Amino acid sequence: MKKENKIAYFDCSSGIAGNMILGAFLDAGLDLNYLKKELKKLKLNHYSLIIKKVKRGLIHGTYFDVIIKGHEKHRHLNEILSLINKSKLSKFVKTLSSKIFKKLAAAEAKVHGVSIKKIHFHEVGATDAILDIVGCAIAIEKLGIEAVYASPLPHGIGTIKHAHGTLSNPAPATAELLKGIPTYGTKIKGELVTPTGAAIITTIAKDFGDLPRLKTKSVGYGAGSKIFPNLPNSLRVFIGEAQLSTKKDAILQIETNIDDMNPENYDRIIAKIMKAGALDTYITPIRMKKDRYAASLTILCSAENRDNVLEELFQQTTSLGVRIYLVPREKLSRKIVKVKTKYGKAKVKLGYLGKKLTTIAPEYEDYKQIAKKHRIPIQKAYQAVKKSTLARRFRFG
Repeated sequence: MKKENKIAYFDCSSGIAGNMILGAFLDAGLDLNYLKKELKKLKLNHYSLIIKKVKRGLIHGTYFDVIIKGHEKHRHLNEILSLINKSKLSKFVKTLSSKIFKKLAAAEAKVHGVSIKKIHFHEVGATDAILDIVGCAIAIEKLGIEAVYASPLPHGIGTIKHAHGTLSNPAPATAELLKGIPTYGTKIKGELVTPTGAAIITTIAKDFGDLPRLKTKSVGYGAGSKIFPNLPNSLRVFIGEAQLSTKKDAILQIETNIDDMNPENYDRIIAKIMKAGALDTYITPIRMKKDRYAASLTILCSAENRDNVLEELFQQTTSLGVRIYLVPREKLSRKIVKVKTKYGKAKVKLGYLGKKLTTIAPEYEDYKQIAKKHRIPIQKAYQAVKKSTLARRFRFG
């Protein structure tokens, strides 16, 4: 099988923090000397790095920490962005680091009720947070990682000490950053996901869920600073080549057999069911008991549209019951574009396996109208749209 893009998957079952991310990358093979050399481009002074092998529970991993020498300086967002952009870091590192900090600033500003321009960072504006975030961007570029995925994120219980005082767990900024992200509660007393860790992972991760299909090349463990009972405080990262770049989900397949309706009515039935939210609907001729000819009506739909589809099905048909299955599905990444032909414009659906364009599907209604308007064979209209699409050389993304 042809290799696709290089990916990283973070197992966050013990939580995630900025220093744990860097520790995991180092443990997985990131060159320490290269990291140090790149971080020096920030022109930050009065700090030293601690990188050592430690044990958390039964797990050996790499611990990364920043030791500040003297008085720590806290910075505003503009100061941090200026520090990054004036450095000689690569464009990729500057862009990703700035994106993470802007996301973090937006969350902090919202929970404190001030504008982003006025937000004054404490922990996140400190030198260690800057090194964690920029270091993460350096690691992704150096390791050639093209996509990042992560597991759902855990929440601890109790309270946490913060620059603003004692706060409920998770910290308000963390909770804001994790909106829309799969999370779950635990019985662990302590902060499992820090604001810096949340800002990084929600920026770099394309999706949160199970470990994707990949050929693992390296595994790294980034040790946290806290010791939890019965939980090895380590962030695990898998780095490897994606084996099949498809998107996975599950849909419902609804079936019913009909033997007492006029087949001429099926087109209206299908139209009504599609309008109710079905993804697809089709009819298969079947032969039932007593040699009766019938039709098997199959409907594919999302779980959210189940009730609407069933209501329409029972109203429009003579069915007394249905069979419902949860069906796993894998699909190509896709996007819809509009292309210009010598006959006019038409929409086209593009399918990608990884970054490779594998499917070009002109929109039927569009090229049908082209054929009708210009009085040309429908196949000629189809080929004109497809030819124009290939000429554009659409790329993934």
